[in-house]
Amino acid sequence: MTKPRVDTAYPPRGMRADRAAAYLDMSPSSFLRLVEEKKLPAGVPIKGMVVWDRYELDSAFENFKDRKRKRRNSADEALGINTDDADDD
Repeated sequence: MTKPRVDTAYPPRGMRADRAAAYLDMSPSSFLRLVEEKKLPAGVPIKGMVVWDRYELDSAFENFKDRKRKRRNSADEALGINTDDADDD
């Protein structure tokens, strides 16, 4: 007998891969590829299941945003634009 899925008003603390992928609004295959590439945290094995911690996913998402803000391109370098200070307004 399978347990009925309970939809809550908030995301659960631990999520299996399909729900963790949905939480980040991506496909399960993209999610698992990013985990394999170590760009997203590994899941926690619990009694034969692998579960992802919502707080770790939130932190990893913030790291993606920080990396994007700090990225510079060759035009920035050629023009002497310091993109690191762009968010200090």
